[in-house]
Amino acid sequence: MVATGFNHVSISALDLEGSVRFYTEVLGLERLPTPNFGFPVQWLSVGGLQLHLFERLGPAPAYHHLALTVDDFEAAYTKSKELGIFDREAFGHHIYELPSKNVQMYLRDPGGNLVEIDHPNIDTINRSVVDEIRRLPQPQGRENLRATLFLAR
Repeated sequence: MVATGFNHVSISALDLEGSVRFYTEVLGLERLPTPNFGFPVQWLSVGGLQLHLFERLGPAPAYHHLALTVDDFEAAYTKSKELGIFDREAFGHHIYELPSKNVQMYLRDPGGNLVEIDHPNIDTINRSVVDEIRRLPQPQGRENLRATLFLAR
């Protein structure tokens, strides 16, 4: 038996409809028909995969997160800045350049879930728009320098 790929990720939401609005209006995901499980759930479509939101009580985990790649990093940055949703606490800052030139931006959705927004190449980002990118402060060894978020397909 071999896993053949990811199907979906499920995350919780304090306010299901507020979280659905966030993922559809801010990040462009689309609502999908959703079975009735006897509790509030909404399935969303993202890049051929699914994100499942379910209502819950209590706080979201601090470091558990999902990561999304967007087609317009500057627009995602600008919208996140307007909404004041950057997360500067989980990893010490909200936007990092990795040794591979990949970029990670951290924010919180309305349910408090940590969301990572990824971009493959810092050289294609308009630095006059996205002016808060920092390099990872930790020393990077040989193996660390080989790491990349984007695997060849």
